[in-house]
Amino acid sequence: MNLTERLAQAEIPANPSWLGMVPVEDTELAVTDTGGSGIPVVYLNGSYASQRHWRPIIADLGSGWRHITYDERARGKSKASSDYSFEATIRDLDAVLAARRVNRPVLLVGWSYGAAIALHWGTRNPERIAGAVSVDGAYPYDAFAGGDITPDYIRKLFRKLGPLLPIARLFGNAARMSAAQHAEINIEINQILARGEPILERVSFPFLFVVAKGDHLGAPKGSVDRVRASLTPLLARNAHLQVSARVDSNHETVMRKDYRAIAEAVRKTAATHSQRVG
Repeated sequence: MNLTERLAQAEIPANPSWLGMVPVEDTELAVTDTGGSGIPVVYLNGSYASQRHWRPIIADLGSGWRHITYDERARGKSKASSDYSFEATIRDLDAVLAARRVNRPVLLVGWSYGAAIALHWGTRNPERIAGAVSVDGAYPYDAFAGGDITPDYIRKLFRKLGPLLPIARLFGNAARMSAAQHAEINIEINQILARGEPILERVSFPFLFVVAKGDHLGAPKGSVDRVRASLTPLLARNAHLQVSARVDSNHETVMRKDYRAIAEAVRKTAATHSQRVG
């Protein structure tokens, strides 16, 4: 019996409000679960972010939902690991759901990197997902194709940012990793997103986007517009993909400045799911 199966069989009260650590592989993840009988909403953080960023959205949504947040490996209050790959994040989501005995279809809300987790997990588990909200993420764009951004560019950028990472960590915007590890996570997710078009075409559940307009920290000016524009052809081909809102904030400030638009996208997604299941 593997870890996920053992956790799924754990004796956990039906609807507890719970804060604790979930063991998975060589690490432990800090998890917060409000409990309740409402639809489970699982929030998936940006690359180096922590669960603290979701507080305004959760407050706006209020009670009536089961809110589950957690810190990825070496982020927030979670422990370090020897594996920071994207596939590890998929396994972490499985472990959190099993540990909290979430058996109903879940609604995933992902910011940036977290939106890619929602996309990949959802398409692998279509029977377990009620819908997903992408907060300025999961765009099927090949960032390395144009030549303005390269893996070396990203590595050099994080070397420059290295001295600032301990400060950023205090605000939940960096992981307990080296600058090189931060860079490799960024490179890997860009490579995964470049192969995202066929995956988005397979989406068979409500998948709503909250699209920011401003530039991305460290990105060449104007390059983010091309990233976001890569979604447009897919909107015409797959009716499950929809833009819930286009907001004025940039990639880094969208969670703070436009939390109401994100909360509204969650409500729309839940409503669409309810209509589908009757």
